[in-house]
Amino acid sequence: MAKVTIEEAKKLRVTPDFRIADVDPSSTPGVKPGEVDKAFNDFDEEIADLQECLYANGRAGNENAGSLLLVLQGTDTSGKGGIIRHVVGDAMDPQGVRIKAFGKPTEEERKHDFLWRFEPHLPAPGMVSVFDRSHYEDVLVQRVKQMAPPEEIERRYGAIVEFENELAARGTKIIKVMPHISKEFQKENLRKRIEREDKHWKYNPGDIDDRKLWDEFQEAYEIAMTRTSTDVAPWYCVPSDDKTYCRTVVKSLIVDALRSLNLEWPAPDFDPAVELARLEES
Repeated sequence: MAKVTIEEAKKLRVTPDFRIADVDPSSTPGVKPGEVDKAFNDFDEEIADLQECLYANGRAGNENAGSLLLVLQGTDTSGKGGIIRHVVGDAMDPQGVRIKAFGKPTEEERKHDFLWRFEPHLPAPGMVSVFDRSHYEDVLVQRVKQMAPPEEIERRYGAIVEFENELAARGTKIIKVMPHISKEFQKENLRKRIEREDKHWKYNPGDIDDRKLWDEFQEAYEIAMTRTSTDVAPWYCVPSDDKTYCRTVVKSLIVDALRSLNLEWPAPDFDPAVELARLEES
């Protein structure tokens, strides 16, 4: 049976000796290319059940319920929106999910430390938060475009690790995914956004400006991921020219994180036997 197992998904974790050039964006490790579609729905029912249990615990006031933060950080057209739509949107109860897309910081946000604007969007107990772009913008874009001095960029790597360690200590499971696409694949995606009326809304002329800095961004991603991939907040560099494959890997990582919370359904605040008897009498 076709399946991207959790064990195979975990092999995509970024380790200290990680080199982004070693990852083939067109590959589908752990599953044959022709079988990717068969593997896509393998974990849907389990994700739905586990996330509902997580949300139920949050609603019941269980402060130890835990939570999940999914960070999606990739180059333009890498498929972040597709993951949100086809993985999070299709498999999870939207009541228990908060999605936040981060753009340029506002004038007010620039008055504070770079991590300040992310705090309000972290998941409460029982909740799942998804970051479409994230605090990593501040060591990627700002590094490549030299928007902050090198010593400040260097400080931020350590600040991010500390920030994520504290979040994990509060019971949040953290998954960080870089959907890794090839430059050629991105070119075709951008072409569609320019040519197709239904995709014009996705296009930003600045995407081509950033594309000219492709090598610089790849280097920045490699440095950021190797510096901040930890046991409690690992990075996964996922080949994503096959978007269904990337989405399938993300599902595997999500189900593993939810399983690790070891949740049980919250106990009722009523006597089921009494309520059944009252129902029969009604």
